[in-house]
Amino acid sequence: MADQQRYPTTPDGRYFVVAGRLWRTSNPALPPGERQRLVDALMLARRQVGAARKTGDAEAERCARSDVDAAKRALGERGPVWWTDGAPDFNRRMVAGTPYAAWHAALDRTDAS
Repeated sequence: MADQQRYPTTPDGRYFVVAGRLWRTSNPALPPGERQRLVDALMLARRQVGAARKTGDAEAERCARSDVDAAKRALGERGPVWWTDGAPDFNRRMVAGTPYAAWHAALDRTDAS
């Protein structure tokens, strides 16, 4: 619950907001076991990016970043959208410049009271 307040999710469940920016959520239709396998792969790849950066191994970092991208695409956080209603993708955009602006502004007013 605390994360939902820190990182609110749009009413349609497509994005969460961090520092005023929309980030696409994982595809909710993924089976739980598959989702966990992909999250585990993502976390491993992120650790590998860090390890490669520490050692200055540019090739290992490139490979690890490719693995991060592959996991995020499989989760539905990047690449083609996972919804089917034809709505555009606002991933990585500032919420204020999207159709979610009024919803987000209302959250800020609620938090201030």
